[in-house]
Amino acid sequence: MRGIWTEKYRPSKFSELVGQDNSVKRVEALTNSMNIPHMLFAGPAGTGKSTLALIVVKELYKENWKENYLELNASDERGINVIREKVKNFARTKSLGNIPFKIIFLDEADALTPEAQQALRRTMENYSATCRFILSCNYSSKIIDPIQSRCAIFRFKLLEKKDIEKVILKIAEKENLAIKQDAVEILYEGCEGDCRRCINILQSTASISPSITSELVATIISNTKPRDIKVVLDYAISGDFQKAKEKLLDIMLKESISGQDVIKAIQKEIWNLPVEPVIKVKLTEKTGETEFRMTEGSDPFIQLQALLASFVLAGLGEE
Repeated sequence: MRGIWTEKYRPSKFSELVGQDNSVKRVEALTNSMNIPHMLFAGPAGTGKSTLALIVVKELYKENWKENYLELNASDERGINVIREKVKNFARTKSLGNIPFKIIFLDEADALTPEAQQALRRTMENYSATCRFILSCNYSSKIIDPIQSRCAIFRFKLLEKKDIEKVILKIAEKENLAIKQDAVEILYEGCEGDCRRCINILQSTASISPSITSELVATIISNTKPRDIKVVLDYAISGDFQKAKEKLLDIMLKESISGQDVIKAIQKEIWNLPVEPVIKVKLTEKTGETEFRMTEGSDPFIQLQALLASFVLAGLGEE
């Protein structure tokens, strides 16, 4: 989902993109040559894949970009009929302007059915003279090998803290926000390298107050604070299962935290515990097992209690 600020501050030039220097430079060089191949952008959400595709199109076609560009996203039907009809009809027509090909952007291409991907493979092959495809996906392994072999693959990574901070400070300056450094830290922890999520959190926070503090951001994120989970695990490691359980319930109910968020916070905190490395490894394994059970539909609080029991046993030297 894109918020108002996400679109408002969307980069419009290659130089404005952050965090993907190598991929951006390669794509820019191909765009400047005016003859790009089929391309596959693979990586996590919110790292600039769709934005980079738009920049390529606008650089190539200038004011005629809308007539030469077709975008299909996850909200569209993704079956074989779309590939055979809509995509093929667009691909077979000649482009407007000096560029001899059109561009079709398939967002979240890993959602295409295997049959649709097979149809897409033939379309890419048959209409390469009049059309180029840019595919965007979270996992390139879900794209069939014949399509991958026809594309230049560009891998995107989660943005680093310095990149997220650059975006935050730019928006803060434009929107007249006062933001503290510790708030930037919380924003980065909350978005986990997803720039789109970061901007949406910042916009939600700014709607309450133009002074952005870490406490306000934490309230908006509604996420577990590391120090709270640390208290829970400290109780458990010291052998006090009752207090650990009560503190965990207090966190989940008062702060409306889901079991999945608690599991992530516990997993991060394990390696700060004062126990032997081999025990940390075993506890990490237990955490993964608990997360799997919760994903399968088990009661989160019961599963988390069982996990805390493992921490208590580890603290007593019985794990």
